[in-house]
Amino acid sequence: MDEQQVTVRRVASDSVESPATSRSVVSERVSRYPSGVEVIRRIITFIFGLIQLVIGLRIILLALDADRGNGLVQGIYNLSAPLVAPFEGILRTDAVHASGSVLDVAAIVALVGWTILELVILAAAGIGRSSGDV
Repeated sequence: MDEQQVTVRRVASDSVESPATSRSVVSERVSRYPSGVEVIRRIITFIFGLIQLVIGLRIILLALDADRGNGLVQGIYNLSAPLVAPFEGILRTDAVHASGSVLDVAAIVALVGWTILELVILAAAGIGRSSGDV
C-alpha cells in the first residue's frame, strides 16, 4: 500500500514591506507494507476462501441437479470430493435426495468444518501479532 501525503506550512514573513504570509508545500511519500504475519493471514484467508468456494459450488450444483456429464460440473465435483471426504459419515446421512436434487449434507458439514479450521489457524497466526501491526 502506497499513500502520498501533502503538508502545507504557512510561514510568517519577517519583512515589514510584505506582511502577507508566504506559503511552502512539502510533499512526502510514505510507503507502508503489511507485516509478515499479515501476509501469512492473507494467504491463509485466500486458500481457505478457494476451498469454501469450491465446496459452495458443489452444494449449489447438486441442489440444482446440474448435469454431471458437463465438464465444468464434473471438474467441480472431482475437485471438491477430496475436500468433502473427511467429513462424510459424521452425520447419519450424507445427502438428502428429492426429485433429482441433492442436498449434500456432508458438503455442508465440510464447509462448516473448513471454516472452523480457518478460524483456528488465523487465531494461531494472530498470537504473534502485536496490537500495533497492520
